[in-house]
Amino acid sequence: MGLASSVIVPYAAYLRVYEPLAAFPEPERTRWCDYAERGQTLSEQDELRRSLADLLPVPPVPVPVHESDEAFVAVLDGVTCVCPWRTRLRGWLALEELSRQLPAPVLDAVLPPVVRRQTVADYERWLEQNPDARPWIRSATWHVPARWFVLFADEEREYRRADEEGAEPGPRLRYRTPMVQARRRVARGLKVLREALDESPLIDGLENVGRWLEEFHPRSLVELDYGGLVHALGDGRLAGDHSAADVAEGLEALRDGDGARAGEAYGRLTDRWRAIRDRQFAS
Repeated sequence: MGLASSVIVPYAAYLRVYEPLAAFPEPERTRWCDYAERGQTLSEQDELRRSLADLLPVPPVPVPVHESDEAFVAVLDGVTCVCPWRTRLRGWLALEELSRQLPAPVLDAVLPPVVRRQTVADYERWLEQNPDARPWIRSATWHVPARWFVLFADEEREYRRADEEGAEPGPRLRYRTPMVQARRRVARGLKVLREALDESPLIDGLENVGRWLEEFHPRSLVELDYGGLVHALGDGRLAGDHSAADVAEGLEALRDGDGARAGEAYGRLTDRWRAIRDRQFAS
């Protein structure tokens, strides 16, 4: 095993949509069909390693020159579905987010202004030709946004311990649900939140997720994958992590007008993830 394949890279979680092959126009449909039939199995770590390789040159390449031709593959009720990586598009979107998060001097040190200007110009030209483009994958570092858990039920939780057999070494925690269920839960969650709260970042965030889900085929599969976060959490915390259940309980309590129970559920969730995010700044 080489160094690149043995190093675990960043602590990120992922929200993915796998669309059935019928959702893609030709000739893309045939290409993804051939890809799925080859049976190549790739993980989020494979994707991250390839992305990080572009940051090694000087100056770094923040966005790949060419779009990725890789995808994740899953089967839902006998239907093959694919989740294209679209690494180039996600790189542009991540750069926009980075520009909002980092102070200018820090951003200049990470990515020189001339590199950013060229990258932005490339994106604007590309967007003119692809105005309806959207990513199949969303990511979050050092946490899982609470709004993502609204899409799933605790019984859809899939947990694998570090000592169990799997395609990738180490533990795994993910949720999977049909698109129709995800959309229904978003609608129900928004109804409860709007009736119980005047305004909340959770409402805005859940509305954004709901609009994103509407962009995809109704027979898609939605997946929340803890990804590299499992290596920050460890088996002990993963085994006791039922965040989707906490969110569902909180929403049910709000619907019933039980503010105390809602607060307890929310407290469990925030305490759990605050402890993880604090590790980001530990020396």
